[in-house]
Amino acid sequence: MKFFVDTANVDDIREINDLGLLDGVTTNPSLIMKSGRDIIEVTKEICSIVEGPVSAEVTAMEYSEMLKEAEVLAKIADNICIKLPLTLDGLKACKALTGDGHQTNVTLCFSANQALLAAKAGATFISPFIGRMDDISLEGMELIAEIRQIYDNYDFQTEILAASVRTVNHVKDAALIGADVVTAPPATLKALVKHPLTDKGLDAFMADWAKTGQSIG
Repeated sequence: MKFFVDTANVDDIREINDLGLLDGVTTNPSLIMKSGRDIIEVTKEICSIVEGPVSAEVTAMEYSEMLKEAEVLAKIADNICIKLPLTLDGLKACKALTGDGHQTNVTLCFSANQALLAAKAGATFISPFIGRMDDISLEGMELIAEIRQIYDNYDFQTEILAASVRTVNHVKDAALIGADVVTAPPATLKALVKHPLTDKGLDAFMADWAKTGQSIG
């Protein structure tokens, strides 16, 4: 499974990237707003930090305007992935952009039918929002499973990017089902390493080591 971090905070991105486990970054207008920086400036810096795809989202709702914005975003860096809304215009733009060799991420997916359309449009990534489905008492993981089965049935190359991830269990469950990518906030990715028994074991080892009075090196 690939790990993307869902933020526009460059300090957080550098920290996660330095672990050697980061495969890409996703951003959106809300995350850009939280960064308090110009979209072109911050996106360019993010692209310089990571080698993998950096999703930058268009804000236009009409096909022609989406393509104009996508042209601006694509010039930022070679690893830009154009993020598009799951609308008819967005799918049309996806088809055109992937045809021109751009990476695309179709976002705000909430049904298997939507995911099927995105794959037909040639999307590089489809982003089902599992946390938001859970918020309204729907099973986000069921959606991941349905998309996985449909994509496998027809050998679609679109990658399932599990988004709106809130917990470490979301990451685990998405991996068990077979999502290709997970994007999560920095805190959630860092929390994957945590387990109380690991902490307890380390405390015991260090206490015993201190009693030996030895040092290594």
